[in-house]
Amino acid sequence: MKSNQYLAPFIAVTTLFFIWGFITVLVDSLVPRLRELFELDLGTAGMLQFAFFMAYFLISIPAGMLLSKIGYRKGIVLGLGTIAAGCFLYGPAAGMREFWLFACAFFVVASGMAILQVAANPYVSVLGPEGGASSRLNLAQAFNSLGTTVAPIFGAYYLLSDHLLTSEQIGNLDMEAKAAYFSAEASAVQGPFYIIGGVLIMIMIFFLFVPLPQMLKGSVNGGFLQALKSRRLRDGALGILFYVGTEVAIGTYAVLYFVNKGLGEMVIQSDFHGSIARFIHGDDLGGIDEKGLLGIFVALYWGGAMVGRFIGAYLTRAMKPAFVLALFGGSAIALLLISALSTGFVAMWALLLIGLFNSIMFPTIFTQAIDKLGDLKPQGSGVLCSAIVGGAIIPPLFGYAVEWQGFEKSFVLFIFSYGFIAYYAIRLLRGKYETSITQ
Repeated sequence: MKSNQYLAPFIAVTTLFFIWGFITVLVDSLVPRLRELFELDLGTAGMLQFAFFMAYFLISIPAGMLLSKIGYRKGIVLGLGTIAAGCFLYGPAAGMREFWLFACAFFVVASGMAILQVAANPYVSVLGPEGGASSRLNLAQAFNSLGTTVAPIFGAYYLLSDHLLTSEQIGNLDMEAKAAYFSAEASAVQGPFYIIGGVLIMIMIFFLFVPLPQMLKGSVNGGFLQALKSRRLRDGALGILFYVGTEVAIGTYAVLYFVNKGLGEMVIQSDFHGSIARFIHGDDLGGIDEKGLLGIFVALYWGGAMVGRFIGAYLTRAMKPAFVLALFGGSAIALLLISALSTGFVAMWALLLIGLFNSIMFPTIFTQAIDKLGDLKPQGSGVLCSAIVGGAIIPPLFGYAVEWQGFEKSFVLFIFSYGFIAYYAIRLLRGKYETSITQ
């Protein structure tokens, strides 16, 4: 099959990247609502994210082993069906107002995401010439970032638009008003997720019948353990763990870091930065507290990842992907140092620009790590997707480090992470990894 004949399957699979980016962030939008609804402390609310990321750790490797037997297309169908089941589970969780059911729904949705990623990422990498694998996955991941950019708008409108009552306020309602309030709260969650679940079922049916090229020749002896013999894969998994954990940690703690730098009042007094905030937020910023104001700028951190992936799709085709990865890893380290050693808006923009250089890391590490695995790519994909658990490990480690040593000194953790990614890229450039799984 010629490479141009892969265009239609590539477009079909790329829609999945948008879908899981959109749903991941939409589920994140539920966390503040559930925190208010159940009046949870930060630790308990964090269990929702823990359930989400642990699903990747627990499900990805079994998913990779299963996909090696059933193929990529059936894996995509299974992933979509699992996400849909999780979306439908939000309905009874909202109706019964049971926190544990919401946690289960988070886990089920993330399990479907893990299956989908284990299937879709390597499938995109093999839909065309081997040399263009990183470019294709960067382009597909750009649409994932588009989904993460659109979802907060949808979430703000449908999930976070009304005001929640406290336990005391609910207790003061009569039985009829209380029933009406609970019904409205359940509907606010049930409606959007029932619609999304229905759309996912339709997409799942589409993938049941759409002709996709069969890219696996069959099961490979040794399976998962055989794949783990590859140091290229093992180091790639560490790279994914460090990348995901560091990206999530920067996004999580950026607002507190900016507050620590005293940037809230500076934004208000700056015509330029105030104009940016008003452009993104869409009003005169009246009534927004310091953290809310600075949080507006964090959107640029995530938006940079989307822009960078479109750029990266070109760069990783024009240059060696490992060279681009090394360049971006080194640039992220330089920006961290600039931010830590600077004050004011230089410190803020240096940190925000890291999002641009984060952009190509996941798809480039992924394609390079499974490059020599052949039909063991599903198992290798399972290993790499399980490393997404870094999002549950590095953010709390960084939080403890900040409490102990402050933000600037704690950036050492991030510098180590990007340093390892740059080290991995340099080893790839120098041909230090095995050329086949048998070596």
